[in-house]
Amino acid sequence: MEKFFNTAGPQIPDCYTIDPLSRFDLDEVLMLIRQQRYFVMHAPRQTGKTSCMLALRDYLNREGRYIAVYANVEGGQASRNDSESVIKSTCDTLAEQFRGVLNRSDLPLRIRDEVRQVGKDSMLATYLRRLSEELPKPIVLIIDEIDALVGDSLVAVLRQIRSGYTDRPASFPQTIILCGVRDVRDYRIVLSNQDIVTGGSAFNIKATSLRLGNFSREEIHELYMQHTRETGQVFDETCFPMVWQATEGQPWLVNALGREVTWNMRENRDRSVRIIPEMIDRAIENIIYRRDTHIDILIDKLMEPRVRRVIEPMLADSEEADENQIPTDDIQYVKDMGLITWEKGKPRRIANGIYREIIPRELTWSTQNGLTQEPQWYENADHSINVEKLLTDFQQFFRQNADAWIGRFDYAEAGPQLLLQCFLQRIVNGGGYIDREYGLGRKRTDLLIRKPLTDHYGGPVQRVVLELKIKRGDLDKVIDRGLQQTAEYMDIVGSVDEGHLIIFDRTQQLSWDERIWHRPYDAQGRRIMVWGM
Repeated sequence: MEKFFNTAGPQIPDCYTIDPLSRFDLDEVLMLIRQQRYFVMHAPRQTGKTSCMLALRDYLNREGRYIAVYANVEGGQASRNDSESVIKSTCDTLAEQFRGVLNRSDLPLRIRDEVRQVGKDSMLATYLRRLSEELPKPIVLIIDEIDALVGDSLVAVLRQIRSGYTDRPASFPQTIILCGVRDVRDYRIVLSNQDIVTGGSAFNIKATSLRLGNFSREEIHELYMQHTRETGQVFDETCFPMVWQATEGQPWLVNALGREVTWNMRENRDRSVRIIPEMIDRAIENIIYRRDTHIDILIDKLMEPRVRRVIEPMLADSEEADENQIPTDDIQYVKDMGLITWEKGKPRRIANGIYREIIPRELTWSTQNGLTQEPQWYENADHSINVEKLLTDFQQFFRQNADAWIGRFDYAEAGPQLLLQCFLQRIVNGGGYIDREYGLGRKRTDLLIRKPLTDHYGGPVQRVVLELKIKRGDLDKVIDRGLQQTAEYMDIVGSVDEGHLIIFDRTQQLSWDERIWHRPYDAQGRRIMVWGM
């Protein structure tokens, strides 16, 4: 049976895989275990945490020095603040997992039944203490999806784990690893009485926090080469920079793209077909359009107020925001879910090319469906897009509809840019692509329209650069800076047919006749059309 790219659940033998133990610093983890430390392993969803932790469990059990057990406590989420129910379900989960590791021994179930008589405030701690005292080796316990628990229930679990810390390893697990999307220190736990407890105080025995990263460029190449070795199907080397730009190593996206281009695109099931860049473009578009579970979760998160506070300034080409205006906890939350990257001293940006494409599309989905413009209205005889006609029509549309349409967006601050991208998306859906670059502090949004002019792979492609800016300050200075940025982006792209600079002027005192204009400029030897709106 041919192997496959896995996009659902932990890795299994029949899928292409990067060794899970190579994805984190195993030596560091083993040192922490030897030192009897409790620590956190966190990463965004669908990055491979479960596969890595299962592999660690199996490695430790083969090594033979510990009894290592993995337990997923997500089932307790349904009980919310009913801490007694959650403590009982956690003990049940642990009992079944210990029983599996101990070759179906009844000991874990017997101890569980005995501690049922203990009150909810110490039941879990008592269970772990009894197991540790009766088992012949120290316990290493991996608790996954810990942040699925909430409120009183989460605090109850964390505090009972903390209560036995000083008794390890003879009377409590030698090491407990908590796994989740977020670092436990970033939890702000709201109790049923509305008191707030921070994760750091509820679990102040944590030694360190480790973060599971994305695939590297080399790991992406190795994963795809496994398919080539298995089937003989070749990836053109020019595909790999595209895969990296689209995913930046996000494991689910890397696997989804591999699966799409080698299997879901039926014509490519013929393993003699060489995978080339145009196919990667189509695969990316298919993934975005299909809205798989991973994408749907992302879209749902965009509607959360704390996510909006972080993302909206990035879409609106704002200056670097005052960190006092956006709570650091909100920024960390959005980073931990994998939506943005944020390195000290650098502007925040959307995490990868696919997310950069999804976000503006989804925020304007209903608006796109309400537009009447059709792609063929702007198509030249050679199938290229008549961009000047398109932007002229958009100016009139913007003049007549801007206030009403922008008011429909959840992200109103970024409304002008989103409305233009919505208009463009409606047109390029007829067979083109938009590449987007934006982020906090950039003071602009870069768009690249790519329109294949034939139906054949490798044929001619129209490339048009559009630079979007909000007018802030003196118009002449905005134009001068915008022309420089547009020319620089055209140089980066190379082989560009046209360049356009669009400046949105939100000055309420100006009439529309003053705002709406366009005229050509020369910048760095290039003709660039500048549009006022």
